[in-house]
Parts: sequence; C-alpha cells; structure tokens
Amino acid sequence: MLAGKRILLIIGGGIAAIKVPELIRSLRGQGAAVTPILTAGGAQFVTPLSIAALAGHPVHTDLFDLTTEAEMGHIQLSRSADLVVVAPATADLMAKMAGGIANDLASTLLLATDTPVLIAPAMNVRMWEHAATRRNRATLAADGIRFVGPNAGEMACGEFGEGRMAEPAEIVAAIAAMLADGPLKGRHVLVTSGPTQEPIDPVRYIANRSSGAQGTALAAALRDLGARVSFVTGPASVPPPEGVTVIRVETAREMLAAVEAALPADAAVFAAAVADWRVANAAGQKMKKDGKGSLPALEFAENPDILARVSQMGAGRPGLVVGFAAETHEVERHATEKRARKGCDWIVANDVSPGTGIMGGSENAVTIIDAAGAEAWPRMGKAEVARRLAARIAGALGAG
Repeated sequence: MLAGKRILLIIGGGIAAIKVPELIRSLRGQGAAVTPILTAGGAQFVTPLSIAALAGHPVHTDLFDLTTEAEMGHIQLSRSADLVVVAPATADLMAKMAGGIANDLASTLLLATDTPVLIAPAMNVRMWEHAATRRNRATLAADGIRFVGPNAGEMACGEFGEGRMAEPAEIVAAIAAMLADGPLKGRHVLVTSGPTQEPIDPVRYIANRSSGAQGTALAAALRDLGARVSFVTGPASVPPPEGVTVIRVETAREMLAAVEAALPADAAVFAAAVADWRVANAAGQKMKKDGKGSLPALEFAENPDILARVSQMGAGRPGLVVGFAAETHEVERHATEKRARKGCDWIVANDVSPGTGIMGGSENAVTIIDAAGAEAWPRMGKAEVARRLAARIAGALGAG
C-alpha cells in the first residue's frame, strides 16, 4: 500500500516512543522507506542502534552534524520525503511547531519542510487539556498539520483520559490516507457527527438519539477520496474512523467552538444531531428527590445554530455547506424549509420515525435537497450512502 513512499519519522521524547519500533516494522512491511530522526528525549526510551536496525537507515540526531551539515543536510532531509510523521508528538514539540521555534534537529526540520506533516500526539491528559496545548492544537490545525489521535485510556503515569498515542495500526492508516491519490486530495472537509449531551446535573443530561454511524461512515468515505477530514464528534456509540483528525466534544457550544477552530474548509457537512436546547440552570451537584413528589424546575435556553452560523458566514464560508435533517413526518417539505431557513447549499433528509428503524440502524434512506430540487435515493447501507454522498461532494467541488 505504501510501496515506494518515503517517510521522515521524528521520534519525540515520551513513553509512547516504545511503540515506534512496531510502527517502523509496519511501515517497512508495506514497502515504505523510513528515515528516523531521534530527539534527545526520544533517545531516553529507544536507542539509536535499535531504531537504525529496524529502519534499515542511519538515525539522525544532531543539528550540528558537520558531515551532513556541510551540505545543509537538515534542509535536504526536510524536503526529500513524501510525508513527515511525528510520533510521539509531545506537548513540547507541538509548542515548538506552533511557535516556529527551531532549536534542535527535529524542530528545525519541521520549520524548514514544505512536505505534509502528520503528528500523533502523546502526553498526560492534563497537558492535553491545558489551555496552552489547546491553542497550539488550533494553530497547528489552521497551518494544515494533520493529527491522528490521541486516544483515551490509562496513562503510564496512572491517570486515565485522552492523551495516549494512537496505536501503530491507526498511524499507518492515517499515513496511507494522506498519501492516497483521490479526487479530494488537497481538500479540507469538516464533518460533525454524533449527538450532543447537555447536562442537567453532573450525572444527568438531555440528548438526541444518534449513534454517529452515518457521520462516521461519511468521514471515512471522504478520507478514502483523499480529503483531509476534521471530524468533530459528540459522544457517539461508534468509534471514529482512522486517518482523520478527531475532535471530541460533548455540548452544542463545545461543538460550535470546535467547528469554528477547524475552519477554513473547502466543504462542511453537519451530520451531528445537535440538541436544540440546553438546561440554563444546570445544577453543580447531583439533584436529589425531596421525598414529597416535588419536581425540579428546569429552565431551558436555545443552543447555538451551528449549521446556520456557518451557512451564513461571509468571508471564510466553506464553498459547500451540507446539513442533515432527521424528520418524522412530511420529510421533504420540512427539509426544504430547513434548507431555505439555514442558508446551506444541500440538505440530506431522512425519515427517522420509529417504524423505519433508521435511527441507530445500519441502513438509511435519504433525499438530497439542493437548489435544483429533491433527489430521492433508495434505501441502502449507511456506508454506501456515505460513498455516494462523498462522490457527490467531490463533484460539487470540481474534483470529481
């Protein structure tokens, strides 16, 4: 799959570096050539000798190597690959990339390269969630840096949360997706998926019935056509696809912030089932029954309309904005009205009334509504709906 591809692999200084030997084996097993760059921190976890043996290539470590630098070796390294991969990408490396700092070989290569870059972040959950890291993530995404992971799980430090480096198989899949040729190669597509959860108190919430299956399938189909996909997902019951940049959120307001941070994009597809309302007076502690049958007085506020906001943007609006409409009756009429009200280019409408089995099921039956009218598709698997819709998007962007 990766035969003849040249990968420049930068190994950061984190415990996740112990997964890198497996990553190198997988890349070489698929025919890729791997040139390793080992940071001083990375060398605390894996040795230059072991990495060189696995890669079948000398390991580069020093910015001021007189032998290679006589020919400006760091410049040549930065531009001789098909893809630069940073795994693990530590908080320090991400900060250097975002700030344009070049004080060692790895950071200098990253600043000097005009080659696409994929990073696999790995750090403590507190570091991943810190405001500084969030700013750096947004900056890197805006600069076109692609992300794979991180995943949620148990950390080496004993804590649990998001920050584990993606598994080698996930990184290989992301690499293959970035290097794949397809009609959407070089295009950025934003996809939202899953439900949002609006808290009532720390243990209760209101939400919509959405598995996230259709949005997930669509993100995968767009990826397969070569697109760089930013996948903003609520707490879905299906896992996100590999090879896309995953941004996890819970509430509608968090989803809006994530969408705005992910722009600009060539196209935006809003498949998420966003809760229309939130509890304005959500309790900070678990609400208790008083034993007298009294009911809590919940006050509701309207959530931001993400689809309308993006559709009605001026400068920076995606060239194609696609909304979804899950309806239970008069599907086409309601969806047509929604398209006009929101200002989006297309609406993908489907009937989710209980008898259809579509909500949470493996199949879908959609009608595409655009300026030309309505186009009804037969019932089919959600993966096939996604493939057909991705091809239609590619055609609309002039890439088909």
